[in-house]
Amino acid sequence: MSNPVAATAVGPMVLAAVEQYEPVQRRLVDDDMALSFLPAGARAFTRIARWSVARRLLIQATERSGPGLWANLTCRKRYLGDKLTEALPDIDAVVILGAGLDTKAYRLARHSAVPVFEVDLPVNIERKRSVVRSALGATPPSVHLVPVDFENDDLAAELARHGHRGDHRTFFIWEGVTQYLSADAVASTFEFLRSAAPASRIGFTYVRSDFIDGTNRYGAESLYRRFRVRSQLWQFGLEPDGVAAFIEPYGWQLTEQAGPDYLTEHYISPARRKLTASQVEWTAYAEKR
Repeated sequence: MSNPVAATAVGPMVLAAVEQYEPVQRRLVDDDMALSFLPAGARAFTRIARWSVARRLLIQATERSGPGLWANLTCRKRYLGDKLTEALPDIDAVVILGAGLDTKAYRLARHSAVPVFEVDLPVNIERKRSVVRSALGATPPSVHLVPVDFENDDLAAELARHGHRGDHRTFFIWEGVTQYLSADAVASTFEFLRSAAPASRIGFTYVRSDFIDGTNRYGAESLYRRFRVRSQLWQFGLEPDGVAAFIEPYGWQLTEQAGPDYLTEHYISPARRKLTASQVEWTAYAEKR
């Protein structure tokens, strides 16, 4: 794949697919479609995780790359899915910004007709269209694929062109994206979010700014070298104490944050998993005033 940012869409879904081989009570995220949405090579690799020894070795390898990474990438999906389920009776639409290979829209379509708009880079949207065709035969009527370059395109115009209504209470999911964008692109997206209907919700992840600038690497030296030194793909960060002030001018009120303590208490400990969660990435949840 020529676009290095688009290429990062596979990794989190591999982790979600591997989790399906865990017993239900130990699983950090439930996603029975994850495996079928992966490229053929990744599917073959993931199937090795049917054996517990292989799963353990894979998790250990991931932890060496970034301590707490396994828990964060799986639990953030669980958290955002839980929040969407809670909000579903009170929303009119879902917009997934940077959808990648995520399956939420298709699992939701099994039991709800709420319109879902999957927004991503054009190369990712084309791949998603192909993956969905292969896995499901056709895209469900409630799901709309929207190709957007966050750095250059008019997000509102593209969503409207695909049928999203600005007056609809919308649940926005922005998972694993903000760190790949420039500060201007993040600000531009929040300018779009300024016009969201009152009572809309957003769940978005962010990397801590002190990791981005190298002040604190939280034991994740390999991760820092990969994304900040060699590829320089990660650009933008926030600090947990500054999120509320960052989003407030755009009309959003922070209601909750899922950092490592939250993930441990709500997901890791109940599953009796011997995993840590990382300080590097957090998830914020907010409501439009």
